[in-house]
Amino acid sequence: MTIEAVRRLQADLAGFGYLADEGLATAIHLAVRLRRPLLLEGEAGAGKTEVAKTLARWTGGELLRLQCYEGIDVSQAVYEWDYARQLLHLKAAENGGLTALSTAEDELFSERFLVRRPLLRALDNRASTPPVLLIDEIDRADDEFEAFLLEILSEFAVTVPELGTFAAEVPPVVVLTSNRSRDLHDALKRRCLYHWVDHPDIEREVAIVRLRAPEASERLARQVAAAVDALRALDLYKPPGVAETIDWARALAELGRHELVESDVEHTLGWVLKYREDIAKARDAGLGAIVRAASDG
Repeated sequence: MTIEAVRRLQADLAGFGYLADEGLATAIHLAVRLRRPLLLEGEAGAGKTEVAKTLARWTGGELLRLQCYEGIDVSQAVYEWDYARQLLHLKAAENGGLTALSTAEDELFSERFLVRRPLLRALDNRASTPPVLLIDEIDRADDEFEAFLLEILSEFAVTVPELGTFAAEVPPVVVLTSNRSRDLHDALKRRCLYHWVDHPDIEREVAIVRLRAPEASERLARQVAAAVDALRALDLYKPPGVAETIDWARALAELGRHELVESDVEHTLGWVLKYREDIAKARDAGLGAIVRAASDG
């Protein structure tokens, strides 16, 4: 029954444009069924963020995205007070005398002035379908913010000192992504189901390109996927992800190409490689050799 459910999920996700392998589909199925956060690690561009976007389309829940970065804090992630409206509220009450002003002061830290950020919106959500909370690139956040997440991921609750505790009646579907720019703490990992998202094999990448870039011919899609696979073997600083494969196929199709030729690879390398050192390494390896290997494949 479980295997059948996983395969149905694969088919459902494919219907929304995401081709998950059985391992990833199993992890998604268990995270949704067991209401556990899902931590996806892998190279940038492997399709981790797209999992959450596809889950939102599949479930019909609202996608709430928290993009992490160094220095992110509670005001950007959970809540803050609308100081401008609070000030206007006080000014409007000044003409009403001391009693009106005192009442206005008591109202300053009420929910009407609370600005809900993604984490609080995910917990204090009364929609019939739970939202999908995407905590994107958690490895970019500081250790302190990662520690702050522990309470939320354990209890699906957060405390606003002026108002009390907000707890989710139905937990959101939570997806965390990490490009592993640093190691995450064990305490965070213990609260999540974990799955490493690897680059797809060539056959699945061809299928992804055909699905996401239908304007590319079957031959072009296969050659581009094979060429990207060859580029990944060069020990690059930033190996191209699936997103770059799709972009490259679209660019070549826009140029009217139906197969890969060396001159086009030379002129469009910037679509698939984003660092000058990586482009130089690809050229040193021989673009003609990469095209021949792709054509043979």
